[in-house]
Amino acid sequence: MKRADYLGWHYTLRSVDGYIAQHIKAKDVGWHAGNWYVNAKSIGLEHEGFAGHGTWYTEAMYRTSAKLVRHIALRFQIPLDRQHILGHDNVPGTVASTVAGMHWDPGPYWNWSHYFDLLKAPFQSTGTPHTGLVTIDPDYASNQPAFTGCNRQPPGVPSPPPPIAPCPLRGSSSVVLRTAPSADAPLVNDRGLRPNGTPNTMYISDHGARASTGQTYALADVQGDWTAIWYLGQKAWFHNPASAPTAKWAQGFVVVPKAGKATIPVYGRAYPEREAYPAGVPYQAISPLQYTLPAGQRYAVGGVLAGEYYRAVTFDGSSPGDWTVIRGENRYVQIQFGHRVMYVNQDDVDVLPATVGAPR
Repeated sequence: MKRADYLGWHYTLRSVDGYIAQHIKAKDVGWHAGNWYVNAKSIGLEHEGFAGHGTWYTEAMYRTSAKLVRHIALRFQIPLDRQHILGHDNVPGTVASTVAGMHWDPGPYWNWSHYFDLLKAPFQSTGTPHTGLVTIDPDYASNQPAFTGCNRQPPGVPSPPPPIAPCPLRGSSSVVLRTAPSADAPLVNDRGLRPNGTPNTMYISDHGARASTGQTYALADVQGDWTAIWYLGQKAWFHNPASAPTAKWAQGFVVVPKAGKATIPVYGRAYPEREAYPAGVPYQAISPLQYTLPAGQRYAVGGVLAGEYYRAVTFDGSSPGDWTVIRGENRYVQIQFGHRVMYVNQDDVDVLPATVGAPR
């Protein structure tokens, strides 16, 4: 394994016919997700198109992409779920200063449900209202949130940009998250995108108040046709009527802060402790994000990981310590913390079955 390129990904898929071009060998690391920790452990696919337009994602593209991903997943024993099959919009910032500039593609118009059907791993209910988790799964065709600003997305954006206009109503994988169980309630706040605490918006790229199909969250509350999940340190409500559900009940595991901890830090990368680094390899600081996980909240577990850093700063391995995987004693838990996955130190949390302490 080596570093293949500073700006590169493994495969590109063409919109019109799904043609696949490979640029980097699967064993090598590209730079595509804006997070070196994620890049070093992933294979990157770029799909031709613009995330603010729903017309680029053709059936041919979906089918060839799913065929490729299923092949890769079987080859490398990657689970076919949304904890492991991520969009760029699900990848966290590495440190607090990089959160706001992270990717938001493929955006709300990518049909995750159809994609996982093609992967032969459809989303299914695995629980009941009492098992403590929900998996987002609206009906794609009829779920048409009133996003804005698609007219300001490439291609063909005039200069200066025109006023923000409503987007054409079209199917979406996203459900909108509010601060209370009401369609009139403000959207929730993502402090990484809006540090002043104002609500996020319906602007097409402003995805801080959205959950996406296939993502699993810890249940926080239910009131009538509304369901609340724990999201970025707060309760977030989405419309989920029994007559037209937008989520499925699920079971699994959650993290909660260990007893006595009022809050715990949340990270964008799962790096080892200083002592794990060999001489000559600079220590990569363990720097928390601007979010915290408070006592009394629960977040769905996506996996338990060893702290790991892949050192690769040159293309030819000429730098001391290059092409070396460094692992330490630190262990992390990947959680679905917001629209993006994030990590908590296993020493800070208890991992419990979601049924323990679930809302009734």
